[in-house]
Amino acid sequence: MAKRTFATAINCMDGRVQEPVLRWMKQQLEVDHVDMITEPGPDKMMTAGPLETLESIKRRVTISVNAHGSRVVAIFAHADCAGFPASKEEHLIALCKCVDVVKSWMFPVRVLGLWIDADWQVEQVFDSKA
Repeated sequence: MAKRTFATAINCMDGRVQEPVLRWMKQQLEVDHVDMITEPGPDKMMTAGPLETLESIKRRVTISVNAHGSRVVAIFAHADCAGFPASKEEHLIALCKCVDVVKSWMFPVRVLGLWIDADWQVEQVFDSKA
């Protein structure tokens, strides 16, 4: 049996974004599986939330990278987020900070920041390999 490939999504818990995230990651990154790490308003939780939440996210990313061999970590933010009700511009600023946070963890991964608009379309806005 062929080895399965993984990527990691740090995503909002909002059920509306789950399918667009999975579809985009599987198609664009050509992976078999996506490990989901969900939080309400993850971009806010990673930049202005409790330290315990950030440590929990890091622990879960560590498992995905070390146990599943994930080579991409994508952080998603979306329009109409109840966990972080903010403008797109505020989300993009937070996403940029999130990319820097994940890069500081020194995992051998590509780090992406992605925006999901009101029509549930995914837009790549940050890429650590760019």
